Amino acid sequence: MTPDASENDAAAGSAREVVQRGLYYDELELGARYLHRPGRTATEADNVLFSSITMNTQALHLDAAFSASQPFGQRLMNSMWTLATMVGASVSQITQGTLVAQLGLTDVSFPAPLFHGDTLYTESEVLDKRLSASRPGQGIVTLRHIGRNQRGEVVALATRTALIWCAPQPGREPAEGGTP
Repeated sequence: MTPDASENDAAAGSAREVVQRGLYYDELELGARYLHRPGRTATEADNVLFSSITMNTQALHLDAAFSASQPFGQRLMNSMWTLATMVGASVSQITQGTLVAQLGLTDVSFPAPLFHGDTLYTESEVLDKRLSASRPGQGIVTLRHIGRNQRGEVVALATRTALIWCAPQPGREPAEGGTP
């Protein structure tokens, strides 16, 4: 026997709704490492499309014959794709809906190459955090993003500074357009 529509509506109305979001400033733990999963397998299409839309005509990304004659013997993933994907992998877990603004990236490096077919795994560590002196209800967080391939080799590093909302407090609402 199937329940009638009113029973379905009642059951649906009582279900708890959970909206995925990042972490508020207050929830970010100094020294904590956040492992972002799943990883992202880099493809030839990713490399060619990203290089093309960013007008990066570097032969090491686009020319298989040329790249075969170079030290790595094959095309390299565009390092800006690696950086963007590494930061992007952190969004759903750390900054989705809680980011006010990205303030800067420093100490970006690519200690090992990433190739087509490699899988990029990203983790983020909270290096520093402090409340903003000029923006009530917001804090400045410094994150260290680390990208590793499927063998655990570090292929990318970046330090990122971001302005993050603090958790809403009774009587204190975020600025217009901010995440409640």
